[in-house]
Amino acid sequence: MKAAGRNSGGAGARAGIRQVAEQAGVAISSVSRVLSNHPDVSDTMRMRVREAVAQLNYEPDILAQSLRRGSTWTIGFVISNIANPLFAEIAIGAELALQKAGYSVLIANSLGAPERDVSQIGLLKQRRVDGLILSLSDEEDPTTAAALKRLDKPFVLLDRVVRGLKTANSVLSDHAGGVRAAVAHLAGLGHRHIGFIGGSPRVRPSRERVAALQEACRLHGITASAVCGSYTSEYGEAAAAELLDGAAAAPPTALIAGSNQILVGVLKTLRRRQLEVPRDISLVTCDDLPLSEFLFVELATIYRDIPKLGTTAAELLMAALHGEPPREIMLPVEFRPGASCARPRPAL
Repeated sequence: MKAAGRNSGGAGARAGIRQVAEQAGVAISSVSRVLSNHPDVSDTMRMRVREAVAQLNYEPDILAQSLRRGSTWTIGFVISNIANPLFAEIAIGAELALQKAGYSVLIANSLGAPERDVSQIGLLKQRRVDGLILSLSDEEDPTTAAALKRLDKPFVLLDRVVRGLKTANSVLSDHAGGVRAAVAHLAGLGHRHIGFIGGSPRVRPSRERVAALQEACRLHGITASAVCGSYTSEYGEAAAAELLDGAAAAPPTALIAGSNQILVGVLKTLRRRQLEVPRDISLVTCDDLPLSEFLFVELATIYRDIPKLGTTAAELLMAALHGEPPREIMLPVEFRPGASCARPRPAL
């Protein structure tokens, strides 16, 4: 009988595939077939190889395998900030889909800075990722566009449209449809002035939402006030105060927060001013806020399936890795009414 754990490399040396083959009494090619889950392997051989792997504590050399086959089976994912629950959900959706296909994911944060988008793309390329999923900070940044044009790896843009790229894989959300439905609901309740607080105007979601708000308000014969700045609670807090103190004849009777983080800031301003939702002002959020079900009232939400954004981006990237031409996929956005919207209070 072979001694368990025999390793010709000496004490402490890492067991290799040759040692696994010797321990199992099979050819090296047989070990490779078992480890790659090849179907043409007998149950007896599979069991012998797996027992040898366990006895030797064998771990495949991923780097060596990658060099041999010219693929790292790794996908790079550039996002603004993984601390944002929205990006965390997208990343989980993408990772679960990619893992099923044998890929791992490297996440890089840009922290909302376009120069970091470019540097993170470069670092991931140096790590020889097979492809990238990109949620860029600034669609209009020329340095970012130039970096994408030089990229020799397949990539998918996540809810972004970069100027100067004639064709690109992209997964988009129908933000306009969701905002139009929200405006119709608020107008039906009798609101005549709706305020919107968006993130950066240099990315697609903000532009699409503002354009849809203005168009829908014109259609219903009501007033729209929109401000855009950044996807942060600090900006949401300041922008809500700006809209409520605006020079308009009357402040908005309903507010739409353009992200879950902006919503947090809006809520701070409303609390500081002792404004009650929906008695004093109606409130709509774009995307769910974690733990929102435990707030004062059920929030009306411009809703999209966040994990599906990541899943769809992963599937689109895998199709690109198999040579399929670039595609654009539009995912639906819906409005879900909630108790945070009510008829506006009569003017005193």
